[in-house]
Amino acid sequence: MTAPENTEPTLTLSSAAAANIRGLLVEKAMNGHYLRVYVAGLGCSGPQYGLAFDISARETDTVIESDGVKILVDPNSMAYLDGATIDYVDSPQGPGFRIENTNPMVASACGSCSGSCG
Repeated sequence: MTAPENTEPTLTLSSAAAANIRGLLVEKAMNGHYLRVYVAGLGCSGPQYGLAFDISARETDTVIESDGVKILVDPNSMAYLDGATIDYVDSPQGPGFRIENTNPMVASACGSCSGSCG
């Protein structure tokens, strides 16, 4: 007998991302806010992601808790973000958040371009 497959959507934060987000919430006195993660656009170079703070969840949002941070994702974005990890990196271009995404929906997003993406 095999264990049932986990069908709960997942989106995780690295410890660096979670610490940075918790720090921002404290710094901006936004106790009780959520981190909203969303897909702002799709193209052949991959999804464009957005991050924002939100005071409340919408009825259709998926609410995920990762490393002490509550994350909100709308249903359309969840299709692309399921299984992704948000990291915080300090690169030569400067510090910032990076979404590492191996979701198969991301690879198929280019099909919507009809070969004319730029």
